[in-house]
Amino acid sequence: MPSAQQQTDNATRAVLEQLPTLTHHGLVVKAPPGAGKTTLVAQAAATLARSSGPCPVIAQTNNQADHLVQRLTDDHPHLRIARFTGVDNAAPHDLQAHTGIRVGTRIEDLERTADVIVGTAMKWATVTDRRWPWGVIDEAYQMRSDTLLRTAHLFDQALFVGDPGQLDPFSTAETDRFADMTHDPMSSAVAVALANNPDLPVRSLPVSWRLPASAIPLISEAFYPLTPFQAGSNAPDRTLTYLNAGIRLATDHVIEHAARTGWALFELPARTTHHLDSEAFHAALRIAERLLIRGATATCEQNPGGHKLRPKDIAIGATHRVQVGHLRALLARHYPLLHGITIDTANRLQGCERTVTIVLHPLSGRSNASAFHLDAGRLCVLTTRHRHACIIVTRAGIFELLDAHPSNDPVHPTPAKTPDGWGAHHTLLAHLAQHTIHAPT
Repeated sequence: MPSAQQQTDNATRAVLEQLPTLTHHGLVVKAPPGAGKTTLVAQAAATLARSSGPCPVIAQTNNQADHLVQRLTDDHPHLRIARFTGVDNAAPHDLQAHTGIRVGTRIEDLERTADVIVGTAMKWATVTDRRWPWGVIDEAYQMRSDTLLRTAHLFDQALFVGDPGQLDPFSTAETDRFADMTHDPMSSAVAVALANNPDLPVRSLPVSWRLPASAIPLISEAFYPLTPFQAGSNAPDRTLTYLNAGIRLATDHVIEHAARTGWALFELPARTTHHLDSEAFHAALRIAERLLIRGATATCEQNPGGHKLRPKDIAIGATHRVQVGHLRALLARHYPLLHGITIDTANRLQGCERTVTIVLHPLSGRSNASAFHLDAGRLCVLTTRHRHACIIVTRAGIFELLDAHPSNDPVHPTPAKTPDGWGAHHTLLAHLAQHTIHAPT
């Protein structure tokens, strides 16, 4: 059987070799977390620029666009790279100062001197009088169908690259009235492209280079039942050990269990708290603090000698911005050792990778299970950022809450998403039952 690297190389080569001769309107590439989507996008853009002239690359956020520009510059220094940006969203200073990168707000100033032009979908939607043979759409499952409609005139064929298990497109406007219609703007660009072009070829990247071997069975079953994949590392390659002895705290039991198995669930007593749960916030911060106090040291295939965890190696994920605000305020007042860790929502953690992640469960402390909190993509993002271990903090009672579902959200006669949120939550919790550490009462 080919090695994980050979499987990745073969899958990538198959995509790149198919692009120049493709007769369909596009090609879809599905990829699990940490499978090398950015690498593929950069390679594809370079390949298409050589064969068909300037290649537009469409990202979904400015951060994603800036990251792609940096990656293209690092991996393909011979290419002339341009960052197509809005007047109010200037590129970071290091990109503007780079001699190999052109930054501009007008496509007329960039297209004649660039091989690859990277911008957000909303910026590309302002271009109305240009057309190229190919376009590359990064994070295509996050792109709304109405945004694809506004940019589809820019290219004859498109390469769609994205992760089907993560967050769907979102909008701050009310969209329920479109939910049972064929032109629902909240459908993803990929869903619409496949619905209108059912013969589009679909390929997959078969290996996650981020997730440890301990995570693959659960994540695959819960979020990618139709897209199996494997870990790029072997279980012995990644270890998490502690230089300092514990003192029999519950948080010590949690981080020790996570080090052995890759998972831990820290369960607080059942209580309705909704968004703001000070006890859960402190529990998450104390767990992060114990990782540093205990001198957590991680080894992996990239660093077999090991490195001692620093705050920047840890992330805490939450569901709501108000939770993030409270966590950051508590950290600033009470946890100086944690200065530098990442605390953010699932939406903003997409693309993030850390050694250890700590997750506030979306349904913890809730009295109902809304579609927002049940969303499988949100749970997938939160539980797939880690390279070594994921620790989930929650209140007891989620199984009962799930059994009391359906919620009061409206039901629409549209095809169900696979996997659905209810099933993904149940699968995750059933697995974590054997990894549960109960908080002292």
